Amino acid sequence: MTEIPKKLIPPFDRDIAIAKVRMAEDAWNSRDPERVALAYTEDSFWRNRAEIFQGREAIRNFLRRKWDKELDYRLVKEMWAFSDNRIAVRFQYEWHDDAGQWYRAYGNENWEFDNQGLMRRREASINDRPIQVSDRRFYWPAPASRPQDHPGLIDSPE
Repeated sequence: MTEIPKKLIPPFDRDIAIAKVRMAEDAWNSRDPERVALAYTEDSFWRNRAEIFQGREAIRNFLRRKWDKELDYRLVKEMWAFSDNRIAVRFQYEWHDDAGQWYRAYGNENWEFDNQGLMRRREASINDRPIQVSDRRFYWPAPASRPQDHPGLIDSPE
């Protein structure tokens, strides 16, 4: 793994926190479990919905299962708050199941980082809502990063 640039390690300021959130969003939109897992410590602790697990290998396995189920996944994250080594995030993502039903997931995450800028704790609360295809908002080609000119969540009515 390449070293995280010094400017992206704690203590965070607003610009660093926003950059960390966008880097995470871009990695998750790649739908590459190997790439995503590298942002976390070897013993990173996760709570995702009702699942609790620890370690990079468990993260990789979780993400493989997730993206096998959540097809055409597209994610938008937004920094909500930050402190020295913590960031709170709100997010939405859209996906469909193998029957073609689309969903929008709404969630919040709390992140804690070590001194090297790796995430050592991630706690996520997420709710899914079925949507019609006509209600989708995230249309960029996937898997790929959200285009810079695509609206974030701050302007979203939901």
